[in-house]
Amino acid sequence: MGPPGLCGHHGTGILLSASLLTMWSLPAAAQLNLDTNLLNTTQKSLAKPTISVSQGTVQEQREMVTFYCDTKDTNITIHWVSNNLPLVFHERMQLSPDGKTLTILAVRREDAGTYQCEAWGALQAQSSDPTFLDVNYGPDPFEIKLKSSVPGREVTGLIEGSNMTFSVETRSHPPPAYSWFLPNDSIPSLTTRTLTIHAVSREHEGTYRCLVSNSATHLSHLAALKVQVLDLTERPTIVSPRLNLVENASPVALTCQTTHKVAQVQWLLRGQPLLPSKHLALSANNRTLVIHNLWRNDTGPYECEVRNWGSWARSKPLSLTISYGPDRVDITSGPESAVVHNVKAKLNASITLQCRAESQPGAKYHWTLEHSTTVYMGEKLTIRALTWKHQGTYSCTALNPLTRVAHSASVLVRVVGPQSSLSAVLIAAMAIGTLTVITLSIGLGCFLCSRNASRPSRKTAEDPIQEVNTPTSEKEHPAQPRSNWPRPVYANIPPPQGPVKVKKMLPSDSPEQVYEKDLPSATPGGYSYGPTKPSPKLALHPLASTLPKGNPESNYEVLVNPECSIYCRMKPSV
Repeated sequence: MGPPGLCGHHGTGILLSASLLTMWSLPAAAQLNLDTNLLNTTQKSLAKPTISVSQGTVQEQREMVTFYCDTKDTNITIHWVSNNLPLVFHERMQLSPDGKTLTILAVRREDAGTYQCEAWGALQAQSSDPTFLDVNYGPDPFEIKLKSSVPGREVTGLIEGSNMTFSVETRSHPPPAYSWFLPNDSIPSLTTRTLTIHAVSREHEGTYRCLVSNSATHLSHLAALKVQVLDLTERPTIVSPRLNLVENASPVALTCQTTHKVAQVQWLLRGQPLLPSKHLALSANNRTLVIHNLWRNDTGPYECEVRNWGSWARSKPLSLTISYGPDRVDITSGPESAVVHNVKAKLNASITLQCRAESQPGAKYHWTLEHSTTVYMGEKLTIRALTWKHQGTYSCTALNPLTRVAHSASVLVRVVGPQSSLSAVLIAAMAIGTLTVITLSIGLGCFLCSRNASRPSRKTAEDPIQEVNTPTSEKEHPAQPRSNWPRPVYANIPPPQGPVKVKKMLPSDSPEQVYEKDLPSATPGGYSYGPTKPSPKLALHPLASTLPKGNPESNYEVLVNPECSIYCRMKPSV
């Protein structure tokens, strides 16, 4: 803080002197000398104050300390500074009326530090050199800490074979001295703040003590820690009553076996703490886990964790093998995964049917075809070249040998495609071929008959109205036909009954006018001649009415073949 301005009592005196001088009207030389003396008096520098302390080092809570600020200047104000900040006064501090004496009662550790006093004048201020106050304290009460230990109310546990490190933390000024006393040993073994022992064993059990002392305050504190060496927790194991488990069978009990009788047991499912429920029930000591209504998702893995005095060990994961299924059986065809119930395939094409069902272990598959005793084994059924006999309903059966459950599905395979039109073509070709053979046979027969009958025809060629008579005597028998002649048979033409009436057209006759003449009749035993009954008129071919007019003898020739018993007409080549 800076000194006050000219508004103080010094400024008032200067103004009063100036007024008196004005009233007295001193000579100019006298006024000049007076103003110069006043200016010299106002600009005089303040002396630097000095600070003293009753004692630079004190005991906390046991002693007091007094600071005194000495200055030769008058009409000044004293201000105190601690650690370069304005001093904050409290109930343990006392200040003299003139502000030059500062007393601190029952010194504490927070009172330690540097102190200064400042002398403030009218226009300037001066500060003393700092002085230091040292406060001795401690050591404070403390506890011994053991790293990697298991805390307890009275005993601290430590796993056998591990390393133990003792440490002490306390506040003290000056720094204290440390002394460690091991179990059954009255002589200190170490004088540092920490103590480390490697690979502890049963021999290291006991009470460890540490003495911390301050030579300045003549204070000391002692702390003790009892250590117990614990057995290393062994890994537990999970025991299952049986290995072959079936879905929806009887409950399954899993037991966590451990050699530590008082150890705590915790179960884990898929790496997370297991939450008990009606489905997953725990025993009173948590050592047995019972799984009710076992189903396929209860495979695990399961783990049990054992904790003993802070040491813990976890079992190996156990996964259950649960047999189930087969579930619904599905049939697919080809690369598609969609389920099929009907499959169409072309003749001679290949087809692959695949059977699938969710099952553990995997199901065994076999295929059957209706009305067939053949059994095909395997998940896939492949037919390289389809034929008509491959058409039908195929059934796939999936069997689980452990659960002894079987399910089946079926698919209808229909053979379609080019084979239908091919059959029609074959049938048509066979019909045409048959008709062709029949036509050729008829033509050949007619040709042979016309050749044999050409001689009698020539004899009567001059008489266009001549009738041709055939003997009808029963004593005479016609010549038997040659064995090498084809004898056509028609299923759709009835055999001739009695004599055949031959119609001969004359130029003046209409197509309906005919001359009838008896022909021989056929019998089961051969051919015979005799009385015959009149036979109906034979109608001419429809094309006959459209032929050009002229001499019909030049276009048609009546042939009578007694051996063939058939009426033939030939159209000579033009």
